Amino acid sequence: MTDLIRLTIAEARDQMAKGAFSSLELTEAYLQAIDAANPAINAYVKVTADKARDMAKASDARRADGKAGALEGIPLGIKDLYATEGVHTQACSHVLDGFEPRYESTVTANLWADGAVMLGKLNMDEFAMGSSNESSYYGPVINPWRAEGSNANLVPGGSSGGSAAAVAAFLCAGATATDTGGSIRQPAAFTSTVGIKPTYGRCSRWGIAAFASSLDQAGPIARDVRDAAILLKSMASVDDKDTTSVDRPVPDYEAALGGSVKGLKIGIPREYRIEGMPEEIDAVWKQGIAWLKDAGAEIVDIELPHTKYALPAYYIVAPAEASSNLARYDGVRYGLRVPGKDIADMYEKTRAAGFGQEVKRRIMIGTYVLSAGYYDAYYLRAQKVRTLIKRDFELAFAAGVDAILTPATPSSAFAVGDENLASDPVKMYLNDIFTVTVNMAGLPGIAVPAGLDPKGLPLGLQLIGRPFEEETLFRTAHVIEQAAGRFEPKRWW
Repeated sequence: MTDLIRLTIAEARDQMAKGAFSSLELTEAYLQAIDAANPAINAYVKVTADKARDMAKASDARRADGKAGALEGIPLGIKDLYATEGVHTQACSHVLDGFEPRYESTVTANLWADGAVMLGKLNMDEFAMGSSNESSYYGPVINPWRAEGSNANLVPGGSSGGSAAAVAAFLCAGATATDTGGSIRQPAAFTSTVGIKPTYGRCSRWGIAAFASSLDQAGPIARDVRDAAILLKSMASVDDKDTTSVDRPVPDYEAALGGSVKGLKIGIPREYRIEGMPEEIDAVWKQGIAWLKDAGAEIVDIELPHTKYALPAYYIVAPAEASSNLARYDGVRYGLRVPGKDIADMYEKTRAAGFGQEVKRRIMIGTYVLSAGYYDAYYLRAQKVRTLIKRDFELAFAAGVDAILTPATPSSAFAVGDENLASDPVKMYLNDIFTVTVNMAGLPGIAVPAGLDPKGLPLGLQLIGRPFEEETLFRTAHVIEQAAGRFEPKRWW
């Protein structure tokens, strides 16, 4: 049974189609793995074992009737940001204690319509605010990877740390995630998994707890590029309930794999060569360039001059939208309620008790930059910078660049409770330095494993594409994956 959980989604799909095993057998194998590993890794905040078995039995019945869907019988983990009908949905926040929605998010509804099975809800940074998965009300997720010769616990990245850790530790075949400033790509890089943040509007945001509405986008984390392509095909759709979702056909992303990158122009932005970049990050970037060159791609230097303003602009726009979106959590209709002497006192006490430190920090920053006298100086200026960042990419693509190659993160995974980062939020925010531009411009970006650092920890590369050209990213990422090989953590849990 333990061998079943090591199969990729594509392998499990093909084996079940041949009748090698049932969805119920595959689901039971994953549930056993979760029972054994979750106490150490803390990837799941809610395991829906009975529901998973019921869904698997229904899946096996559909297959027997010749009605198998694209993800028939594949067990998935769902980030706790996604509404799942009648099942724990709390964005890993105390303020949503006990909340079980009466509706299903569009993305998860798409997955169930294609036959997927839900194993449970995955841990994450509270309201997706974090780069280490340490701000969760349910405690930090532990990265399945460890440095060679060390027993120190490492972070899996954030905010989708539970999704990345569960995939890397074989606790689900694939997982849903979300990306507001790098929350799919950074954890994927830290855990040697593949994560794609699709173009803004490619997946519906309906039924996903909002952090920053103009930046948030759903996407998958998977074991390899093919699995990520399979998952995104099912997740993506137009949706009348989300006016930002785009009405255009969803391609067969899997069909793009194996295509040649000969003649593709790959841009290398000089602004991403940041001061003090670790040698191993620079080395893996150069290695990625060499792989693509060997595969026939043309490497060109490009300029994205407003990159240096991306992080400060992001940390104005995102908290501003968060302060607006999180105003709804007030103890009146659902979730936590702390009694007070009057309604204003109840609001204050509920929000003070319900939100963690990082969420409070961002709400306060956001409220400040939107306040009278500061709106023009901060928020409006940040939006103008955002336009310039988007324009940089448009000019690069107009000059014939097909995709842009950068590092995914400025380092490999760091220790849980790292004092340097805990005492200085700005240092933690710097983890997003290579990823936030993609969200500010609404572009697709994929993180793909590219190697290990001298400590034996995963490093990833990021590919940034033109709007709605995810197929080019999958094709190019597949070339990198084929050259780099696949990496698995040594089991310690």
